[in-house]
Amino acid sequence: MPLKRLAIPIALAVAAGLAGLLVLTGFEQEPDPGVDRATLADVVPPRTLSARARLGQQAFEANCAVCHGPNAAGQKGLGPPLVHLIYEPSHHADEAFQRAVAIGVMAHHWPFGNMPRVEGLDRQEVSLIVTYIRELQRANGIH
Repeated sequence: MPLKRLAIPIALAVAAGLAGLLVLTGFEQEPDPGVDRATLADVVPPRTLSARARLGQQAFEANCAVCHGPNAAGQKGLGPPLVHLIYEPSHHADEAFQRAVAIGVMAHHWPFGNMPRVEGLDRQEVSLIVTYIRELQRANGIH
C-alpha cells in the first residue's frame, strides 16, 4: 500500500491513542464533595448583563459553576477563576473555551488537575457562556 494511502489510518490511530492516553492519565470525573469550595477571586458582577450573557449565566451555573464557582470566581481545590488575567481574550481566545468544553484540557496554568470535557453543551451554548465570562471579565478590568 502506498504511503499516502496509509496517512489517514495512521493519523486516526495516533489520535485514538492520544485520546486514550488522556483518559488514562487522570481526567477527574467528579469534584470531591469534601473539598473546601472557597472562591479564589473577588469578582464583582456587572450591574446588568446583556440578554446573551444572561442566557450564558444560566448555562454556566448549570454546567460550570460546580468547579469554576459562582461568577466564575474559581473554587479552591476544584477549578480556577475564569475572571483572571490568564483568561483574557488575548491569551485565551473564545475558541479556547469551545475546545475546553468539547475535548477537555490538560492542566497547564493551575494545580487543579485536568479538566474533563463537558457533556451536553453545543457550540452555541458555549458561545453564550463565553459572552457571560467576557462581560464578567470586563466588569472586573480584564479586557
